[in-house]
Amino acid sequence: MMNSNLDNKVVVCFGEILWDVLPSGKTAGGAPMNVAYHLQKLGIASKMVSRVGDDVPGKNLLKFLEGNDLSTQFIQLDKTKDTSEVHAVIGENDEVAYDIIYPVAWDYIQWLPEHEDLLKNADAFVFGSLGVRNTVSKETLHKMLEYTDYRVFDINLRAPHFSAALIAGLLPKSHLVKLNANELMMMAEWFDPSCTTESACVKMMFERFKIQELLVTKGSKGASYYTADKQYDAAAHPVKVKDTIGSGDSFLAAFLAVKLTGGSVEDALKYAVGMGGFITSKSGACPAYEKGDLDLFIASQERAG
Repeated sequence: MMNSNLDNKVVVCFGEILWDVLPSGKTAGGAPMNVAYHLQKLGIASKMVSRVGDDVPGKNLLKFLEGNDLSTQFIQLDKTKDTSEVHAVIGENDEVAYDIIYPVAWDYIQWLPEHEDLLKNADAFVFGSLGVRNTVSKETLHKMLEYTDYRVFDINLRAPHFSAALIAGLLPKSHLVKLNANELMMMAEWFDPSCTTESACVKMMFERFKIQELLVTKGSKGASYYTADKQYDAAAHPVKVKDTIGSGDSFLAAFLAVKLTGGSVEDALKYAVGMGGFITSKSGACPAYEKGDLDLFIASQERAG
């Protein structure tokens, strides 16, 4: 589904970088870092803008990035704040609850002059809502948005680190918005409670916030892509779930990898759903794999049905 037009494609990902503390141990994570990880696996150069503490967990995160061919050039070092750790608990239906400590190093991402050229030369800029829970990182993000041509907002609601006002301030600045079905219904509760169906909620999002594209993930029910006048759907294939951590992030990375290299929306959506299933069949948000492993998995799922 991806073509070979990978030369000079660059995606910048902004926000949290952390250690997910799972019952099985620690794994590197953070939604924007997960997106960057999977983009890199798919052949798209990804640059992570974040901040870690000057501590052992921070040094180990940098080693993880370097070991997976991810640049650490734009990862800042904080002398006073700790590297982030998030305690994840996997509950019923493989749902994950998070205890996200505040404040940590990535709450204080600083604007630097070199960010301007980085952003101007990027094919896409990915950001979320968690990474701007603090004023310092929030102000940096808003400055970065001034220099980007294709802005991808991954709505990643983690209680209590969000508000309707925060989301409403970022949506109009976005070109592509990705969220899950539950988050879409929360948008309706906030902005137009009369919306009770997916189609009505989607219409409200386009009319109210003037976005250009919307991606809605639905777990085992697949995903949908919308513009103001078109809809594309892709069904999910059944998989044996290890955990759902990072599956939405991998979905977004796969969608962007196909779209940015000239693939059709239909192909991008199918590939993204396949990637999401692939990652849920493994433990953690950033398991070790090669692109060929993903392609074989998707092919086997399609043959099965």
